[in-house]
Formats: sequence, C-alpha cells, structure tokens
Amino acid sequence: MNNTYIIAEMSANHCGDIELAKKIINSAKECGVDAIKIQTYTADTMTIDCKTDSFIVKGGTLWDNKSLYNLYQEAYTPWEWQKELKEYADSIGIEFFSTPFDYTAVDFLESINVQLYKIASFEAIDFPLIKYTASKMKPMIISTGISSFEEIQEAVDTCKSVGNNDITLLKCTSSYPAKLEDMNVSTIRDMYDKLANQGVKIGLSDHSMYNETSIAAVALGATVIEKHFTLDRTLGGADCAFSLNPQELKSLVDAIRNTEKVLGKVDYTVKEANRQFARSLFVVKDIKKGEKLTPENVRSIRPSNGLHPRHYEEVIGKVASCDIAFGTPLEWGHI
Repeated sequence: MNNTYIIAEMSANHCGDIELAKKIINSAKECGVDAIKIQTYTADTMTIDCKTDSFIVKGGTLWDNKSLYNLYQEAYTPWEWQKELKEYADSIGIEFFSTPFDYTAVDFLESINVQLYKIASFEAIDFPLIKYTASKMKPMIISTGISSFEEIQEAVDTCKSVGNNDITLLKCTSSYPAKLEDMNVSTIRDMYDKLANQGVKIGLSDHSMYNETSIAAVALGATVIEKHFTLDRTLGGADCAFSLNPQELKSLVDAIRNTEKVLGKVDYTVKEANRQFARSLFVVKDIKKGEKLTPENVRSIRPSNGLHPRHYEEVIGKVASCDIAFGTPLEWGHI
C-alpha cells in the first residue's frame, strides 16, 4: 500500500465535455494517482447573480473582471454527469469523489455513494457545511488555504462534534498558480506537531507548477497530495493554466513513490555483509608470548575480523598469552 494518497483534481478542466471528462479520468488512472476529484455546485449554490463590484473577480487572478456567477456557470460540472463519471471511474479502478459546496450537493453525492469528501479552502470556514458533510461519516479532507490556525482547529472540532474523526487537513496556498516562495510547506510539520495527537492527518493541496513542493511535503510527513490535472493546458478550462498535463503528473507520481521508498521506515538494523570492511583490532607486528600489546603491534584497521575497536584502550598494555603472527585478527584468547 502506498503511503501517500495522490488526488488528481479535474475541477473545470473538462471544458463542458463529458467525453473529455472521461478521458481525464482515464489519463489520471494511467498516471498512477489514487483518486480523481471533481466539484459539485451550480452557480446558484455558490453565489447570486449580481454584478455589483463585490461580485466581480479582481486582484490579479486568472479570472479578473468576470462575475462570480458567470465564472461558476461556466466552470461547474453538470450534476447529471456525475453518477456516470463515478461509474466510469469505478469501472477502471480509480476512486471518484467530490467537493460539495452546499447541503444539496452533499445529499446528491450521498445518492451516488461517494466514499469521501473534500472541503475547499474557501468553504473551510463554513462550519455548518463542514458539520453537515462530516455527519455522513465519510473521511473528510479539508483545505486550509484561507484559514487561521484557530479556524483550522474549529473545523477539526466541528467534524469531531458529530463523531467523525477521520480528518485530513491540507496545507494550501490559495494562489493560482502558487509561487514556490509562497508555499511554506514547513507548515505541514508544525500542523502535524499541533494536531497529530488529535488523530488528524496532514497533506498538501499543491497549486504550484513544480514537483519539488509535493516531494518536500511528503518528506515532511504529508499523507495526501492534491494536484489540478488537465489533458492539455491549451484546452482553455477555467483551471487549465495551473494544472499538470499527463506527462507532468506521471513524473510527479513517480517522484512521490520514489520519495516514499527513500523515506522507508525507521530501521537501525545492520546487514552483516556491509560490515566486512569495518575496522577491528589486528596484530600489525609479530608478538611473542608474554610480550605487551602496544600501539606499535596492535591497531584498529580494516577488515572486521578482529575485536571491536571499542576494546582498543582495554587491551593496550595487556600481555599476550601466546605467540601472535603479523596480520592476525586479535581475539580475547590471545590476551
């Protein structure tokens, strides 16, 4: 079993084409990820159709000057597709799940029997939504991109308040794409130190375009990695610009699996074959019976056939019990 659960986020990269969505799912499977994730909302469950300044995207994003309503209307995954997409994913052996954005989405996803839930960063402070989703008693994955630590703790407490203790928090930088210098994956270790005693697992929702961020996260103990995924960044889906293509995703999966192998397990055992050229105590000058052992006739050298070097000071000054020839590994019987 792999240590790291790798999620390919399809999001809006299907570009409104169910057949493209299936191709993305199939490609994610071929890349070796564990799960494909979508989002379950409509424009009306996300926001209202209002064009006042508060509802216009700005701030240097990929979606500047669009209204929130029009953006979500363009980017959503039709609900009538989702059962079919899940059945397709099931048929090829890849987990399919979703991010719900309101109670109706949770109810719908329950009806198609998804086995886990993801809460997006911008919904991670919607504690009633978290509570309702957690009440379904499926594993909860929660991104923390806009949450203070106090809000992160409150999200955890909210899940636990309904008896759901299967919680994974994803360190997230909510920039699209995120710059390397803004990733701060060291936070993963701090989150683990503060929350592991509550049974919480930690991962990374990685919006950067680099493998190093996820590899560093795994090295720091991340158990989940999420990356946006597209077949081709030129397709023009709302999230394509910061999504990995198949070659890049396969490279990331391979790098994570290799990192897992490198990390291995805590192991202090020593293979004896590797010790054959370790140092030990040897006689380096002929010694007559009754002669003292000295630094001139006993040394710590390779290979490992003689006494352990820890005994060097103990044997120096002792008397030989027999003649000992040059090149003989020193033994207690010689003293």
